[in-house]
Amino acid sequence: MPFLIGLIIILVVLVIANIRIVPQANAFIIERFGGYSATWQVGLHVKIPFVERVAKKVNLKEQVVDFPPQPVITKDNVTMQIDTVVYYQITDPKLYTYGVERPMMAIENLTATTLRNIIGDMELDGTLTSRDIINTKMRAILDEATDPWGIKVNRVELKNIIPPKEIQNAMEKQMKAERERRESILRAEGEKKSAILMAEGEKESAILRAEAKKQAAIKEAEGQAEAIVAVQTAIAEGIRKINESNPTEAYISLKALESFEKAADGKATKIIIPSEIQGLAGLVTSIKELAVSDKNE
Repeated sequence: MPFLIGLIIILVVLVIANIRIVPQANAFIIERFGGYSATWQVGLHVKIPFVERVAKKVNLKEQVVDFPPQPVITKDNVTMQIDTVVYYQITDPKLYTYGVERPMMAIENLTATTLRNIIGDMELDGTLTSRDIINTKMRAILDEATDPWGIKVNRVELKNIIPPKEIQNAMEKQMKAERERRESILRAEGEKKSAILMAEGEKESAILRAEAKKQAAIKEAEGQAEAIVAVQTAIAEGIRKINESNPTEAYISLKALESFEKAADGKATKIIIPSEIQGLAGLVTSIKELAVSDKNE
């Protein structure tokens, strides 16, 4: 009886010791007598003691590996250092366990070889400006090559592209010269626009001045015309009133004499006086003489 109880206890301990819990996003590879037996997924499992063993625990999450810089030579014989980052995920734990020895080393070597092949067909400028193309080509090649290993390459990124020091100095000088060229172009365009705006301003100012002079001349001419019209209207009105009052010939002659007196005040050296006015002038003189003689007496 004690033997039976001890045997049961031993069996229970063995069962408990061989209970395995597979966590989420993991898989266990089970071997029986040294050969592949099963792949345990997430959950509770019990292995047979002394018969089965957990050969490998596989992480099914997407993982990232950063490979050190690799020397590559471009088509125009420029040696650069390029380091890559590979994002991968194990899709088949069995193939991953038995497909290749040291998978990460295999992927690293495959990445370096693929990178050299792609960069070797490109020149320096194309390499620096075609990262997306290089990433896409490498991902396609690596994904196809790692498929028999149960690995899926989701993404490949070129982390750094480091050209030689002299190439970097030349590129910096080229960039500086390009920036200076653009600055000169922008400055010239600004000066051109400024000159155009100034010329347009002067043009508009001259037009406005000419227009102002024109308007002033028009206003002055209109004022003079209105003044002439007003004077002529006044003269006509005076003549009309004189005609309405039926002036005598003596009054008309006196007015004519006043006009000639005003004319005599000018610079004219010879004045022709009509006979009617001459007679009137003699009459005026005679009246003046008679008035003088009466005063003497």
